[in-house]
Amino acid sequence: MEELKQLFHKVSGTLPANIDELPSSGSNRRYFRLTGSDGKTLIGVKGTSVEENKAFVTIAKHFQGKGLNVPTVYDMSEDWAFYIQEDLGDEILFKATEQGRKCGKFSDEEKSLLKKTVALLPDLQFRGAEGMDFSICYPQPEFDRRMIAFDLNYFKYCFLKATGLEFSETRLEDDFEKMSNILMRSTSATFMYRDFQSRNVMLHNGEPYFIDFQGGRKGPIFYDVASFIWQAKANYGEELREELVDTYLESLKRYMPVDYDYFKQQLRHFVLFRTLQVLGAYGFRGYFEKKPHFLQSVPYAIDNLRNLLKTPFTEYPYLNEMLGELTRMKQFGDMAEKKKLEVRVFSFAYKKGIPNDTTGNGGGFIFDCRAINNPGKYEHYKHFTGLDNEVIKFLEDDGGVFAFLDNAYSMVDAHVQKFIERQFTHIMVAFGCTGGQHRSVYCAEHMGEHLRKKFDIIVKVEHREIQ
Repeated sequence: MEELKQLFHKVSGTLPANIDELPSSGSNRRYFRLTGSDGKTLIGVKGTSVEENKAFVTIAKHFQGKGLNVPTVYDMSEDWAFYIQEDLGDEILFKATEQGRKCGKFSDEEKSLLKKTVALLPDLQFRGAEGMDFSICYPQPEFDRRMIAFDLNYFKYCFLKATGLEFSETRLEDDFEKMSNILMRSTSATFMYRDFQSRNVMLHNGEPYFIDFQGGRKGPIFYDVASFIWQAKANYGEELREELVDTYLESLKRYMPVDYDYFKQQLRHFVLFRTLQVLGAYGFRGYFEKKPHFLQSVPYAIDNLRNLLKTPFTEYPYLNEMLGELTRMKQFGDMAEKKKLEVRVFSFAYKKGIPNDTTGNGGGFIFDCRAINNPGKYEHYKHFTGLDNEVIKFLEDDGGVFAFLDNAYSMVDAHVQKFIERQFTHIMVAFGCTGGQHRSVYCAEHMGEHLRKKFDIIVKVEHREIQ
């Protein structure tokens, strides 16, 4: 820690007043926020691998010289075990797109951030590669057949064998060799980030900044596109993936001519390769290092694999067959076939009792609408319902219904989000009033509309008294 204090003093002219350790990822590096007496902050890093530290610092300085969005590295210790860099804050792209990932529908703002990020990728790949000394890359300078073999065997030994699935290792290796040949036809003198994912993108003043590129090397452009857009827990969906690929390709045109059909065909092979590599990593961290949270991501990667195999990889017949068996194994379950959360929204009259929960799950919300001004007490509105414009105008002109529903939305949204995360299948939301005809009907309709717009779920609205 003394080394970081001295580096902070060297850069800022004062010793830090506070040092707070930040949450670490899966790596062996430790991060600290050092705060001076004037409130200014820097990030200090302690890394156990000198070669990895050298790679990050050297690449960062090179990228900064190219005008790319990376943190400025100010200084490092003589033994390269510590370095100090710019503090970009705490907002990461993974967190900024959390709502979209969890509910399956991304807002326009979330989509904009994702597209802005992939549009910057060609700058890193091409401009970042100009004049770079790839010999400093760690653990190796270039994507090659050896790296492909390492990653495929990582999948085979750390994941596939751990599942208990029986397979022919000889036939599998034959198809691994075919895959290596196809991947190697895309070699290029560009920078390959290798771990390009939303957790490694900081948002600083609204702009994407890139971190954790110390594993980068010379390599094909397809790898990073596959890594980012098919990230296991990203939950982007096919339509958004297409949009992100097209955004990348438009930006890529600034550096090279683009054959859309060839690019997308070749990208499929890198998506498959990257998915196998990720499963190997999850298997190693989960099965061998006994870190169960890595295993929680396995079903998402398996679901990516399942979707990929809808169009068979005829180039690798045995691998394609074996992966199909893998996705059908009982322990992985078919996420695509799991039922979406179903929210049943009722309107009812209190004098006839609360609606029954026919799902057998229990739970949910009962909202009492009787504090809202009642149009039913006026003769003119008695023959209308909360579906009719006359009642809608009465309630909205009065205004009390808006605050009531805002509070209801807040409570139900939080509950629905948690139910989605926990893969529950049912919840009931009911609105009651005196006759079950005006206020409760209006509220139930608007709750149903609100939930359909916000979440990728099934919403059923039932007006018990008027149906």
